[in-house]
Amino acid sequence: MKKFLTTAFLFTLAAVAFAQGAPVVVQKSLFEGQFVAHLSLAIAAAGCGLAQGKAVVAACEGVARNPQAAGNIRTTMIIGLALIEALVIYVLVAAFAIK
Repeated sequence: MKKFLTTAFLFTLAAVAFAQGAPVVVQKSLFEGQFVAHLSLAIAAAGCGLAQGKAVVAACEGVARNPQAAGNIRTTMIIGLALIEALVIYVLVAAFAIK
């Protein structure tokens, strides 16, 4: 009896779900969709470029002051550059999700 009631409930729920009309199509404005995706990607890329430039300049100055620490500075700089570049990749993924 329990299986029958469960099956009847699911069929009733399915009938209600399929009985709904077609979805309403909403026209997107200029500031939704591709425009926002491209603008956010451009801002993120510009910020990433500036941050990477500052990181490289600071690393070069650090190596110039202390040449013995060049290996450690280079390793830290590469890890930092990878994390900075990850921000642009996150925005790129979000831009594809918006489209």
